[in-house]
Amino acid sequence: MMENTKAVVLWLAFCVSFVISALGNPAGASPAKPCLAPVQWEGRIVVYDHGTGRNSRSAISYDGENQRIRILEHKKGHVPCKKYFEYIYLYQRGIMFQIEQSTKLCSKLALTQAWDPFDIPDNSTYEDQYFIGGPGDMIEVQEWSDRKPARQHETWVGVYTMIDCYPVQETYTKNSSVTTSTRFFDLLPGISDPGVFTPPGTCQSASPERITSEC
Repeated sequence: MMENTKAVVLWLAFCVSFVISALGNPAGASPAKPCLAPVQWEGRIVVYDHGTGRNSRSAISYDGENQRIRILEHKKGHVPCKKYFEYIYLYQRGIMFQIEQSTKLCSKLALTQAWDPFDIPDNSTYEDQYFIGGPGDMIEVQEWSDRKPARQHETWVGVYTMIDCYPVQETYTKNSSVTTSTRFFDLLPGISDPGVFTPPGTCQSASPERITSEC
């Protein structure tokens, strides 16, 4: 009788220890909901187009509160006939300005895509939680996607920091093939110059045609 009682006590102790261990491992558990990303920030991005194999490096100002984005392409060295552009996306007005940086030649185009904020939608699926970098400089991030049980593959994967919920990387796929990957760097809160969302005077007589990057 004593041996049976001892066995039961040991089994209960094991069960309690297992439960405590599981509860103490938040990294392995799915969060209740995604974190809330900042609505205004600026920094740098690199967009890799998997179709063309090209990287595009730019400065970015992001204003999620007013649904507007400004992209300023970085000039890297001297490339003959290479044109560099500034893009101002005003989603509430449904228009986008494309400005050639050297000549200020401007195009005014209708936005065909809906506003897609840099955040984690509430219905996202938790994928993973891990550290970026090596010992001493690690940053903890979470990975989310739009994967659903009825669909085998996701079309969006976003990686966001744990502390302040800043974007680190976003990847989009179509027909099971990656289309674009965007990496984010040197992000700072707020908008230092709200004037970057105001098109230059040359846009008063903007062309309705997109400016080509050809010579």
